[in-house]
Amino acid sequence: MKKIQMTTPLVEMDGDEMTRILWKMIKDELILPFVDLKAEYYDLGLPYRDETRDQVTFDSAEATKKYGVAVKCATITPNHQRMDEYKLHEMWKSPNGTIRSMLDGTVFRAPITIPSIKPAVKSWEKPITIARHAYGDVYKGVEIRNEEEGTAKLVFEGKSGKKEEVVIHEFKGPGIIQGMHNTDRSIRSFAHSCFKYALDTNQDLWFSTKDTISKKYDAQFRIVFEEVFQEYKEEFDKRGLEYFYTLIDDAVARVIRSKGGYIWACKNYDGDVMSDMVSTAFGSLAMMTSVLVSPDGKYEYEAAHGTVTRHYYKHLAGEETSTNPMATIFAWSGAFRKRGELDNLPELVKYADELEAACFDTLNEGIVTKDLVNLMEGITPTAVNSENFIKAIRQRLEKRLA
Repeated sequence: MKKIQMTTPLVEMDGDEMTRILWKMIKDELILPFVDLKAEYYDLGLPYRDETRDQVTFDSAEATKKYGVAVKCATITPNHQRMDEYKLHEMWKSPNGTIRSMLDGTVFRAPITIPSIKPAVKSWEKPITIARHAYGDVYKGVEIRNEEEGTAKLVFEGKSGKKEEVVIHEFKGPGIIQGMHNTDRSIRSFAHSCFKYALDTNQDLWFSTKDTISKKYDAQFRIVFEEVFQEYKEEFDKRGLEYFYTLIDDAVARVIRSKGGYIWACKNYDGDVMSDMVSTAFGSLAMMTSVLVSPDGKYEYEAAHGTVTRHYYKHLAGEETSTNPMATIFAWSGAFRKRGELDNLPELVKYADELEAACFDTLNEGIVTKDLVNLMEGITPTAVNSENFIKAIRQRLEKRLA
């Protein structure tokens, strides 16, 4: 079979532990036999990140800015235990956080759905995509634990000399204080990414905050979204798409009653929580895709889950593992589809579509990894190990491409 050609490289970011093992299997079985892969490779595995003092992470983000499309394997964000285990020079920051920051991107997460796995919410018929604003709020918050009586104040000192000060609370005893921030620039980038991705995927966009309570902080999100929407309104109207704002509590109620099939944009903490809720309700985090989109149209595809440490240690001990590679495969297919669209390569787009279809063929025939066995209804599943699962997909992909 003649290999499908690429014109522009995509950025390949390798990762850690079990997902690194799957990464190689996926390339060897599902990509390299069919695609003349052009990729600029970056090893984001923890040992090499430590060796380069994390410079490789920054280099991979710069390459993504240059080429516009990246695909990333799951990576370790080290804690104290990992620091000792890998003998690190430093407790390096999350690569995802670094790349998000450098691309000024928004994370979109959507479940991979199949007929035999029914959502826990009976009304859901289509996937729900969570758009998470990945900057600020509690994740950049500062905190104080006060042990005595006193006054907590919020103070802003402008470069012009202007000073604003408000009392947070008059403490009569011990308590806790937290300060959060966001920026108009980051909120505006978030809004642009959301509206562009809605048009990119032809879906309605919902946005929710609590501006009735947070009359400046949350209200600013709503104001910026309304302003940015005016730039996209004509195209939304032309396609019959809706931009819908409501309060976060009303949004939760509406989401539960809905049929799905839209993007739900959330502030940082809301998105963190709701993406896990949506992924679990649809079946499995192993079946959750993730794409980082910058306001200027750069894309980085990855799986929403981590490095599957428990399976990796079993693999090192020589034990057979049945790790679900679906989200990682869909990261590759998403990157190929976007590369094909940007470079006007219909064969590459078709390959991405057929790769995903081959995955669905395999699952719908009941050939699955162990994590999906108890979730399937109306079908008798056969659990296989990771290697045989990927080989089963390859057989069906070969038939489709033939």
